[in-house]
Amino acid sequence: MGQITHPLRSVLYVPGENTRALKKVSTLEADALILDLEDGVAPAKKREARENLKSFLKSAPPDKYITVRVNGLGTQWVEDDLRAFRDEKIDAIVFPKIESHEDAMAAEGLIEEAGFAPKTRLWFMIETPLGVLNIAQITRQPTRLECLVMGTNDLVKDLHARHTPTREPILFSLSLCLLAARAGGLSVIDGVHIDIKDRQGFLAACRQGAEMGFDGKTVIHPSQIEGANDAYAPSRDELEEARKIVLRFEEAQRMGKAVTLVGGKLVEALHVENAQRLLALAEKIKR
Repeated sequence: MGQITHPLRSVLYVPGENTRALKKVSTLEADALILDLEDGVAPAKKREARENLKSFLKSAPPDKYITVRVNGLGTQWVEDDLRAFRDEKIDAIVFPKIESHEDAMAAEGLIEEAGFAPKTRLWFMIETPLGVLNIAQITRQPTRLECLVMGTNDLVKDLHARHTPTREPILFSLSLCLLAARAGGLSVIDGVHIDIKDRQGFLAACRQGAEMGFDGKTVIHPSQIEGANDAYAPSRDELEEARKIVLRFEEAQRMGKAVTLVGGKLVEALHVENAQRLLALAEKIKR
């Protein structure tokens, strides 16, 4: 397991059969891509989608973190998906609907059997009640695992819940997966906002996810990228305060002190650690 060195504020789904969308990807400001072979591709189009994605990868933008979402464990397509991309320049394979420790290890086993390079990582989608309940076991052992992706649409459906502005029906599930990700040193991405025209609702969900601690949000349309990028980037005020915290703490340490004050607030080592994280994220975003 390991932390991603690339920002993941906006993670755009791109269906493999949509050649028009693939042509536009290079001009978009999404931090990462999920090139989709699963839900976004009809069964009759699976082979065509693989070829489309392989063509795209020949000239893919080097500044994007690129993943491929393969079809699920036990489907007739998953092994062909993996064979098709084992020699391509991709950063991670995304497995949908991971529900147990056995699923997690099976996914990693398939990656190994297909012959992917050691640097190719695993992303797991958590999108069912069983997956949420088993999240601690799912994240415990796979060595290639670096990111969880919330599949909130499927989760709402399986819970027989409703999509609400505050997302109260799934907040417990989101929090539980966030806890497991942080306990395992993983990144974690919030689910999509399905109403493309509901900009205010989307921005509210982005703010909520950022406040909870998610690294970014999956998006389904280019119009959502800017809002996600803004919400999950440190603000100017946050960065200014972070710099003050680091400097003041360094001064305090030179004086043999373990705490200091910044703007009237107590600052100790834990605050410095968070400030350094924000500053490092800002540097990654600049690159």
